[in-house]
Amino acid sequence: MKSMSQRKRLLIVAHAPSPNTEQLVNAVLRGARHPDIDNVEALHIPPLEANADDVLNADGIILGTTENLGYMSGALKDFFDRIYYPCLEHTEGLPYALYVRAGHDGTGTRRAVDTIVTGLRWRAAQDPLILRGKFENSFIEQCEELGMYLAAGLDAGIL
Repeated sequence: MKSMSQRKRLLIVAHAPSPNTEQLVNAVLRGARHPDIDNVEALHIPPLEANADDVLNADGIILGTTENLGYMSGALKDFFDRIYYPCLEHTEGLPYALYVRAGHDGTGTRRAVDTIVTGLRWRAAQDPLILRGKFENSFIEQCEELGMYLAAGLDAGIL
């Protein structure tokens, strides 16, 4: 476990296949890097590039995915397939948050991610953020708040 004086690491594993979803991950990063948050390093690693060591070295994680055919993106599922067993006994209690860019309702996507993170015994820092329907600028603000909330919680030692 890291000492309180050491910078904490917030890992953002988010699939961003379009300009709109790229705006969302950038907003999460912007929020997590707010100037009032001193002790947290936020980094985005796309799901096809992130590995178990990235998760093992994280103090918190934000997962971002599109809703694809009522499920998480194949890229996020691939990430979970590769990190599940290496992280299973070592990341219990890891605070996480999820955002879903859902063209419809996001229910299947949320349920699929919930099943996996429950198996990993990660701890939800807040309810999933489901960004439903046609893309709206408010989605960007909500993602920025999500990044800021998790980073501030890690910075304050409450997550």
